[in-house]
Amino acid sequence: MRVLSSLVAGALFGVGLLTSGMVRPDKVLGFLDVAGQWDPSLAWVMVGAIGVHLLLRRLILRRSRPLLGTSFHLPSTHRIDGRLIAGAAIFGVGWGLGGYCPGPSLVTAATGTLSPVLFVGGMLLGMVLTKRLTSPKTSLSADADSSLAAASDQ
Repeated sequence: MRVLSSLVAGALFGVGLLTSGMVRPDKVLGFLDVAGQWDPSLAWVMVGAIGVHLLLRRLILRRSRPLLGTSFHLPSTHRIDGRLIAGAAIFGVGWGLGGYCPGPSLVTAATGTLSPVLFVGGMLLGMVLTKRLTSPKTSLSADADSSLAAASDQ
């Protein structure tokens, strides 16, 4: 049931992205070009999405638990720190340069077109690098460090 609901939600999301034009980089870049030929149509997409989110969030959180889960997974912190600001800036620069954000890039990459495929590849590489650079040492690497230290003592 979870897989089916994920498939339906993903398909609905993809259809919404296609319908709104969010998968077209020229449309997105036109929205970001506030000093030139600004295209405000995506602002209406955002207003609609925010409205639906606010309404459904209130309704859903009235439940004791999600339909297909044991508990809700909500953010545990509301703090704005350097990591959040840096991540938002990198996201914005990537969006502005490529004309894609993650959801639309995945939908468009499914067509096999080179530009979104490269964008998704770069996005995945960035996610892997971030995970490796920001996560604490794993027990495997700690064990390797201990083995190297023990070998150098001999």
